[in-house]
Amino acid sequence: MTWTKRLLVIGLVAFGAALGGTYLGRELLASTGEDETELHALLHSELDLDAQQAAKIELIERRFSTRRKALELEMRAANAHLAEAMEAEHGYGPEVSAAVDHTHQVMGELQKETLEHLFAMRAVLTPDQAARFDRTVTKALTPEVQ
Repeated sequence: MTWTKRLLVIGLVAFGAALGGTYLGRELLASTGEDETELHALLHSELDLDAQQAAKIELIERRFSTRRKALELEMRAANAHLAEAMEAEHGYGPEVSAAVDHTHQVMGELQKETLEHLFAMRAVLTPDQAARFDRTVTKALTPEVQ
């Protein structure tokens, strides 16, 4: 295989990896409206939260919403940097590699903070409420198994 063909193949593989990473990040990390609605409906109407629980969860949700928006902006910037690196290098070079690493770092941070947010809300619940919450979260994370 010639050097030009190798570069083309490497570029296509890098581009495919970038697209795949972006897709997986969106599918695995970003909650869908349906899952979010179901979880919020459970929290706000079906679990019979008392006033203190509702206030604590509202504060947790506001804090996370702000942080999630910041991480989503960082993810867009990381994807833009990846696109620029791919355009500049036309192969899997050091800039593309660094951009991929940064994208993965941001996706991981968003996932960790999403889980911390869920566990913070769960900590406010009674044992019976937490069991219902757990079932809803499990269902949202494993829709194809349902």
